[in-house]
Amino acid sequence: MSTISVLRAGPQTTIQDWPGRIRHWQVGVPPSGPMDDLSFRLANLAVGNPEGTAGLECTMMGPRLTFSEDTVVAVAGAPVVVTIDSMPAPQWTPLTVKAGEVLDIGVAGPVGMRVYLAVAGGVEAEEYLGSRSTFTLGKFGGKDGRPLIEGDALLCAGADLATAPRRILNDEKPALTDNWQLAVTVGPHSAPEFFTPEDIEDLYSTPYEVHFNSDRTGVRLVGPQPRWARTDGGEAGLHPSNIHDNAYSVGALDFTGDTPILLGPDGPSLGGFVCPVTVTTADRWKLGQLKPGNTVRFVPVRSAQAASPADLGSARRSDIGVVLSSGGDHDGGVLGSTMTADGSTVVTYRRSGDDNILVEYGDMTLDLALRARVHALAERIAADRPAGLLDLTPGIRSLQVKVDPTKLRQSVLLDWLIECEAQLPAASELVVPSRTVHLPLSWDDPATREAIQRYMLGVRSDAPWCPWNIEFIRRMNGLDSVDDVHRIVFDAEYLVLGLGDVYLGAPVAVPLDPRHRLVTTKYNPARTWTPENAVGIGGAYMCVYGMEGPGGYQFVGRTTQVWNHRHPLEAAGFDPEHPWLLRFFDKIRWYPVSADELLDLRADTAAGRGEVRIDQGTFSLAEHQRFLDTNAADIDARRSMMEIARHEERQRWSDSGEFAIKTGRVA
Repeated sequence: MSTISVLRAGPQTTIQDWPGRIRHWQVGVPPSGPMDDLSFRLANLAVGNPEGTAGLECTMMGPRLTFSEDTVVAVAGAPVVVTIDSMPAPQWTPLTVKAGEVLDIGVAGPVGMRVYLAVAGGVEAEEYLGSRSTFTLGKFGGKDGRPLIEGDALLCAGADLATAPRRILNDEKPALTDNWQLAVTVGPHSAPEFFTPEDIEDLYSTPYEVHFNSDRTGVRLVGPQPRWARTDGGEAGLHPSNIHDNAYSVGALDFTGDTPILLGPDGPSLGGFVCPVTVTTADRWKLGQLKPGNTVRFVPVRSAQAASPADLGSARRSDIGVVLSSGGDHDGGVLGSTMTADGSTVVTYRRSGDDNILVEYGDMTLDLALRARVHALAERIAADRPAGLLDLTPGIRSLQVKVDPTKLRQSVLLDWLIECEAQLPAASELVVPSRTVHLPLSWDDPATREAIQRYMLGVRSDAPWCPWNIEFIRRMNGLDSVDDVHRIVFDAEYLVLGLGDVYLGAPVAVPLDPRHRLVTTKYNPARTWTPENAVGIGGAYMCVYGMEGPGGYQFVGRTTQVWNHRHPLEAAGFDPEHPWLLRFFDKIRWYPVSADELLDLRADTAAGRGEVRIDQGTFSLAEHQRFLDTNAADIDARRSMMEIARHEERQRWSDSGEFAIKTGRVA
């Protein structure tokens, strides 16, 4: 089998395949795959591979490679200098690199950010959860879950070719620029509910600038601060961008506070921020070629008229389809609404790109009966699983249904979802398996303190939640001391409502007793770094971060791993069939440990040792409702006290200028 030797790796060269790691969005595993799928698929076409075959993605600069046998390759994507044994070679065409010759892929030029190398027969890599794509944050896929380094040796897979190699024609090549137009569909969260009409006008008329702090998780943009159509997010948080957690779409424009970020293929699957528009599937390749300093214009298109992502020709190569667009859908992202069969709850169907529908239940409140309806709908859809269905991702009061738009049109999906919802039983009948998982918690852990310090030094030093998140939580909830915060967290029993809130099986959980529901706002802007398995509160929810990465929840401590990186090897508490520890409707109970004890427990878990106490049980919505009824007076009194404290905190923010509208650009 032919070997590829890496003489120079380049700054960020990884193995990817297409469409990547799908069908695991509901547990926080992003698809990964090529950020510019168009160039990647065309490179494979040039060498005769099936278009999804594993190849290399190179960021800013390509590698220097040598091959043990004669090998056919093709280089696509951003313009670069390509040489074979120092002799110039063209892009977009099959090239034969003879045994011992050196293929050198240079630095990306003035336009474009990523370059792709396809090898006839593909590049060998271990399959993980159905894909060979590298997810560097999760440390899996590709070459040991990391970018390539000098001295690596890769194997050519030697798979059968699909077609004869051929040159990619000029009208097939993606047109790169430094002033981009992105086709977007309206929704899921637009005007007038979340943004003002003037905000949306700004969104479409403003050339946003690509910020240098951008990567495969998301492209950060610089542009005008929204005016916002509401004053805050209620139980979801004090900032008007805050909502109860729901699933995201790749390509969504996510406002993390006032900062707009285009979510990439390594982005989070679940979160609590609004997204006014979503880049169409056919235009998402452009995210992979956006360079710092480039400008971006959002152009609304009608979902039904969006180009097909299956097209590898002229319909996707440039801004032609956008310029000729007749404009976007004038529905604020809402496709329709119905009532549940018992007439008690409004069901709203929101557009989330041309490949997702976000089904929302009821008002924007925390109500476990709404999560029960979400669960019932997911079970109903999964029972049929129509052709084209890719993912079902539940949020707090919503279910995102992701499809392949080339196999299942959004209008057909909408009609079918309405029919499915009408067939559901009453939510009060919900009884589900519910384990109690006992986890250690290092209170106010040094790693979380470090994250706050990094945030103050590199992002924002004057935030109301700095320098100590726990004190901020105390103030937000009208408690007498931080000891009260400690007592409530350890007394609470947290019900897991979602998985993958900031990646890899990370639970979004809520205390079953409303008197334990500490409510905070999320960071604005979000942190750029969070330690793995930090525990935080955002809105009324608690999350355990599945891995290092960005985040916005207020820290209370740190715990042990919720994702088994030793999979498929067994580890205490983990099911050998999958690497995530927790399940929907599990209950979490914390027990205190010191920071040093936690480090020992984390080392044991990483080595496959240690124990996790798990008690079997069930959760009955009817029983929970009886508990709420019995304690209604005390619950209402506690909630009123917390609301007064939040109002006072909000007034302090207002007095300090935290909510002031800035007409200039913000990072």
